[in-house]
Amino acid sequence: MKVIDTEISGVKILEPRVFTDSRGYFFESYSKRVFDEQVAKIDFVQDNESCSSFGVIRGLHFQCPPYCQAKLVRCVRGRVLDVAVDIRQGSPTYGKHVAVELSEDNHLQFFIPHGFAHGFSVLSDFAVFQYKCDNYYHPESEGGISLLDSSLEIDWKIDISKAVLSDKDFRHCNLRDLNTPFKYEE
Repeated sequence: MKVIDTEISGVKILEPRVFTDSRGYFFESYSKRVFDEQVAKIDFVQDNESCSSFGVIRGLHFQCPPYCQAKLVRCVRGRVLDVAVDIRQGSPTYGKHVAVELSEDNHLQFFIPHGFAHGFSVLSDFAVFQYKCDNYYHPESEGGISLLDSSLEIDWKIDISKAVLSDKDFRHCNLRDLNTPFKYEE
């Protein structure tokens, strides 16, 4: 597996080594040993999956301490644009984001550590999205920032005026109004 650093420290793109032949393909999607050595020592405890249609944007979500979640995400059907926004107070990259296209064809995975808001837009007719989390879902600790916040300068690669959003996602505050619970630690 190739681990690719991004512009924001700790946020990684993972590119598996794919073996193809006349039968199809095979790749190792996760190895705790490789992940611990090359990405971060994480104990994933929950796997989630969602299916969404074209134009859906989910996010930008996070869970507050002590229930924050690091995530390893991938798209197993279709294509998505996946986004991680740094919301760690005092971070030199606060408010900046990394975006990567994940698809069933490129098999890329995206690691989002604690202190980041996460979201994705669906670029194909539908997409099946999977993610590992290092903490269980705690609804009382969930938070979010508006995916429509222009200060984030995120190009979701779809027409935002036609995007499909949940009521909850539509109501999130802008980053400037967020009292972030995350502190940057070097």
